[in-house]
Amino acid sequence: MSFQKMANQFQFTDEELMARFQSGDENAYNELVFRYRDRLINFIYRFVNDMEQAEDIVQDTLKKVFTHRHYYKEIAKVSTWIYTIAGNYAKTELRKRKRRKTIQLSHMGKEDKVYEIPDLEQEPDIGVHVQFSEQKIQNALQSLPDHFRSPVILRDIQELSYEDISKILDVPLGTVKSRINRARQQLKSKLKE
Repeated sequence: MSFQKMANQFQFTDEELMARFQSGDENAYNELVFRYRDRLINFIYRFVNDMEQAEDIVQDTLKKVFTHRHYYKEIAKVSTWIYTIAGNYAKTELRKRKRRKTIQLSHMGKEDKVYEIPDLEQEPDIGVHVQFSEQKIQNALQSLPDHFRSPVILRDIQELSYEDISKILDVPLGTVKSRINRARQQLKSKLKE
């Protein structure tokens, strides 16, 4: 693909890219993947608390976007459609986990896994504090019920509008605002502990 064609890809809205993809332009799909992959991984990770699982779910999501592209209708934003697919996969995975009730071993016994260790010789307490804070926030998020966790992640981490969240979760706008407020209150309480 030439530089000019690549530059033109960035001028299209998500909806225009989807229309082009539905017409057979696979480069438009590649651009959608480029735009959404990292955001989706971040979104799903907040649900499942397992990076490998999040990557698998995002892979399944993007595969479904590819295979079901003709089901997308322009009555909704592309982002709403994609986040809905991803959220449904994440919820399905959480239900499977509850049924299995097994211990996750995905982080144990893998020597080929690469871990980045920051250089904290100058101020080691800062690195430990930041890492502890991130883990505490993640644990607090994981402790929220799904109906509170989803909207607060979409709003505060993914920075989606209340209207988009309402469409993704298929609940009224007032319910979204209420759940986000209650989730924030619960998070605040848990983080004070």
